[in-house]
Amino acid sequence: MADSLPPLAQARTLAEALPHLLQYDDATVVVKYGGAAMGDDQLARDFASDIVMLKLSGLHPVVVHGGGPQIGAMLKRLNIQSEFQGGLRVTDRATVEIVEMVLAGSINKQIVAAIGAQGGRAVGLCGKDGGMVTAQKVTRTVRDPDSNIERVVDLGFVGEPVKVDTTVLDAVARSEIIPVIAPVAAGADGETYNINADTFAGAIAGALHAKRLLLLTDVPGVLDAGKALIKQLAVEDARRMIAAGTISGGMIPKVETCIDALERGVEGVVVLDGKVSHAVLLELLTDHGAGTLITP
Repeated sequence: MADSLPPLAQARTLAEALPHLLQYDDATVVVKYGGAAMGDDQLARDFASDIVMLKLSGLHPVVVHGGGPQIGAMLKRLNIQSEFQGGLRVTDRATVEIVEMVLAGSINKQIVAAIGAQGGRAVGLCGKDGGMVTAQKVTRTVRDPDSNIERVVDLGFVGEPVKVDTTVLDAVARSEIIPVIAPVAAGADGETYNINADTFAGAIAGALHAKRLLLLTDVPGVLDAGKALIKQLAVEDARRMIAAGTISGGMIPKVETCIDALERGVEGVVVLDGKVSHAVLLELLTDHGAGTLITP
């Protein structure tokens, strides 16, 4: 990208980036990687290049990734039927084995290899490694549209983080190695649990007291009632927008994850579009940013 710019434009780009590099020097940045960006080869290379650039610039990037579409494709290939309750996938024992295989196996290693191809050094991990994340089983309630009665839905081996031990991450992140983490963890009961990648990334970022948590999505960020991008949002305003219905649908759990991460000690959380080339660098190292920054 830089080779296509004239020298003066390259110099201006570097000059704009310098204050931001100083701001983030020695800071931890957790990046949740998923969505459409994972299915596009060029975007995947751009993402890996961004992460390597952050590491070489004195930051400590930690990557957490999802993989819902790839899990769905593997389940279909193996002819394992997915059951849904209240719009949520029930993860039985056969399914959670596939989830772990795809997330902690093939996808995780693809990202590690992509970072390596861009000149970085990465190691693939999951929540089980070193007892990093302890999970507990999640249950959800759904309301029957006919009777209006709520009932508890058993989602099987779907979990949420209840404890994060940063020992492994502290050792890895402070070295030249970039940790790439799959959102799979063990519970105190010894079972394996699949955890929503946004939720997992928020828990990791909170435990590391990260300066930034970036949630790469398939939309530009949080939009106002007129569908325009909101560049910065305080927690109080975010809660008000959820209550008013301005923030709705799948954006609600993302924003709630942002709020939870901020309450855990993260300085700022950004929701941004992973389909934009070099979105991570645009957000962190330019004046205009690339998404919605949510702050306490």
